[in-house]
Amino acid sequence: MERMYKIFEAIVDEYIRTGEPIGSNAVKEKLGFPVSSATIRNEMASLEAQGFLDHPHTSAGRIPTVKGYRFYIEHMMSDNPRSLTNDEKEEIDRFFGQITGKDDEVLIESASHALAELTNCAIVSTNMTARFSVITKVELIPTGRRVYVLLLITSEGNIKNRVCRLSFDLTEDQMKFFTDFLNENMAGLNIGNISDEYIDGLAAALGSYMMTLSPLLKAVAELSKEVAEKRVMLKGETNLIAREELQKNEIISLLESRNEFSELLDNAFSGINVMLGKEKDTFAVENSSIITGSFSKSGKQAGSFGVIGPMRLDYKKIIPYIEYFADKVTDMLSLTEEEEEDKNAKD
Repeated sequence: MERMYKIFEAIVDEYIRTGEPIGSNAVKEKLGFPVSSATIRNEMASLEAQGFLDHPHTSAGRIPTVKGYRFYIEHMMSDNPRSLTNDEKEEIDRFFGQITGKDDEVLIESASHALAELTNCAIVSTNMTARFSVITKVELIPTGRRVYVLLLITSEGNIKNRVCRLSFDLTEDQMKFFTDFLNENMAGLNIGNISDEYIDGLAAALGSYMMTLSPLLKAVAELSKEVAEKRVMLKGETNLIAREELQKNEIISLLESRNEFSELLDNAFSGINVMLGKEKDTFAVENSSIITGSFSKSGKQAGSFGVIGPMRLDYKKIIPYIEYFADKVTDMLSLTEEEEEDKNAKD
């Protein structure tokens, strides 16, 4: 059985490298032990019968099936995992050293771009770090008759605004009460912790001002949700054009599937996950795959990377890159969080 697995691994490795059906002679050259071509052919026939290999009618060689890729990923690679070399790690470390001090969104966007270059694939990433932001200030500015602008300012420097048109003019006392009330009850709160129940509680606490100021409070709640919304980015789209396995219409389908891939990222388990096109009804292209890895902030998942490409990807090379990038982004997000805490302590 071990010999069969070694032969199977050699076939998949060589097919990933060349994209051509693999024959017994090519396998023989790659094996580190003596075995006859006839024995290799017998093992290949057995692997095909088990559904791990396919036999294109135009060639005597074999190619891996979806079942074969899954077995290769879950067994061949776990038994012999590849790590990044010191040079590869140093290259990535230098990149992250150049973006030290950037805010979370720039950090994740830059990391996605770098990962696309290193893997020659498209990268979809989700960014939920905004939900870790803290409200620093809420302002209400009159701009015209019965027209007011709400400003919501967060610890990351994000400023959200909303124009509110009321059916009456507010007095100066009402505006002062509202801004004082909100800053007392919302300044310092984590955006991700502002629930509908909390807003309802604030509305009740407005007392005699409830009817007058509830529309403004509702607008603040909507602004908070906008800040906390997940952001989805796609980088390295042009890398897919160089992938010979994908047709132009398949590439277009992939690029139009940003939301589908985002859902797959959200539903992926922690750690590294590999999803193959034919295994998922939600995939736009059967011949595609996505490798996902998540990163964290404050001990909670803050987003994910997804490497998108054809099924014939160099998983042994790409997976260690995703693992290292996810770990580095997690570390960098922890640094930015510590910097924010230091800044708030000084203020």
